Amino acid sequence: MTTAQTPVIETAGLSKVWRSGIFRRTRFQALDNVTLTVPRGSIFGLLGPNGAGKTTLIKILLGIVSRTAGNATVLGHPAGSMAARCQIGYLPENHRLPRHLSANTALEYYGSLSGMSLSQIRAARPLLLEQVGLKGRERERVSGYSKGMLQRLGLAQAMLHRPQLIVLDEPTDGVDPVGRREIRDVLRQLAAAGHTIFLNSHLLQEIELICDQVAILSKGRLLRTGSVQELTKAIKDAPLQLQLFGERSIIEQILTAWPGSTLREAAPGAVEIEVSIATQTDADRLIDTLRAKGVSIFRMARRERTLEEVFMTIVEESSR
Repeated sequence: MTTAQTPVIETAGLSKVWRSGIFRRTRFQALDNVTLTVPRGSIFGLLGPNGAGKTTLIKILLGIVSRTAGNATVLGHPAGSMAARCQIGYLPENHRLPRHLSANTALEYYGSLSGMSLSQIRAARPLLLEQVGLKGRERERVSGYSKGMLQRLGLAQAMLHRPQLIVLDEPTDGVDPVGRREIRDVLRQLAAAGHTIFLNSHLLQEIELICDQVAILSKGRLLRTGSVQELTKAIKDAPLQLQLFGERSIIEQILTAWPGSTLREAAPGAVEIEVSIATQTDADRLIDTLRAKGVSIFRMARRERTLEEVFMTIVEESSR
């Protein structure tokens, strides 16, 4: 039985091994002991480089691919079961629509596959197409749609039967910045209404802007999960930014002792530097050196790392 406390997605020791070649002796570990929980009403981002196992995980949750080991449940039901699948909306990457359809008839087609009546589809369709920015274009054939418009229509079909879980694979691919913002607004509205969004995207800035929690996969292994804020704060060597007043040549000489540091003009007579500082002792040493050389410190702060920087650091550490 599903309750408000039941995780929408839950995996335990989930693994998938692909076999190929003569006698199926070639073995590739696509997922390796993945244990993951996605809470209800959240926007959850799945990150990872190409070949990390993201698509394999999604296909197992949808019942398209069978698991090799471990367990996976969706909305309290076994992943891939009819009870789970009827409550999922799915937008695949590079989805295709029959070119002779319009937005209206495409939704009729997909809605019927979800067991909706024609009257239900036609009642839900106007507001849905307005939400995704296709109002006024609903009678046009999709053969004339741009890639961004096709993505908007794909999102509409995933939302049509009001599923509890919406799985989106690269939903803003090909969408312009204004369209991406509009889609983010729609996803936030859905989450606020109790829907859960499971989002796979290579656009890390989009993930950072919208997701409550993220998971990082690499080579089939789950490296880290948590909120964006938790992940960015977990990297300790965030750069130190200082705005300084003083002789530029003196400041440049001081920075030779700090490899990787940067310097740029900030204002007349002022420069801004960014230095990688790992410990408070290092920060004290830099400040003491600047003051001893007559350099005034106007402002100093830690720069929070972006999700992209955190992602690259975690994946690179895993590779090493």
